[in-house]
Amino acid sequence: MEALAEQTIGEMVAENYRTAPVFKKYGIDFCCKGGRTIEDACAAKGIDPQPLLADLEAVTGEKDTNAVDYTTWKLDRLANHIEDVHHTYVVQATEQLKPFLDKVAKVHGDGHPYLIDIRDMFFESAGALAQHMKKEELILFPFIKKMQMAKDAGEAMPKPHFGTVENPIAMMREEHENEGERFEAMSVLSDGFNPPEYACNTWRVTYSLLKEFQDDLFQHIHLENNILFPKALEMEAGIV
Repeated sequence: MEALAEQTIGEMVAENYRTAPVFKKYGIDFCCKGGRTIEDACAAKGIDPQPLLADLEAVTGEKDTNAVDYTTWKLDRLANHIEDVHHTYVVQATEQLKPFLDKVAKVHGDGHPYLIDIRDMFFESAGALAQHMKKEELILFPFIKKMQMAKDAGEAMPKPHFGTVENPIAMMREEHENEGERFEAMSVLSDGFNPPEYACNTWRVTYSLLKEFQDDLFQHIHLENNILFPKALEMEAGIV
């Protein structure tokens, strides 16, 4: 149990993604704020870490032959996966969610003004994520793929025009944290995306889609913050 307590949350989830639902159960952010230890995260939440550690020990002692170990993937493959799966999802889900959010805000917003806030925050997040993903697709990911190609060929690491890969990675991490905080605010306003008993079907569907979007976003950010980015930094430094 001491070994678990010493790891950062991001490292733990990177090693065993089955720990992610445990952190979600206790309301602990494992992606945007994955650099914290369990002790620090629990202190910030004001909760006892012992039940959390017990739950983590239970899942880390089990084996799941169907689990995907992304830490074994080459960086070009992982970057392509993030683009093909998660970036594509963001684009498609955004177009699906916008009209739902707009309708719910217009129909129910007068009596429940927080629905207008949720709509506006999601629209802001969608715009920010669109710009964020373009920067990854046009600048950061192509360079990471070039590094992987150079390593595979036994050649020297390419020199980026942005000085070091650490610079765009720092920017991407900051933007990840901004969106994580924005979705946390939406979750608080919506009671964890749980609709009230009297909610209409459109309201219920909207909350379900938002929850799905948040879950995908957290997995998306986890793969970058806790696996792709650390490995890219190590590769540039010649550690791996």
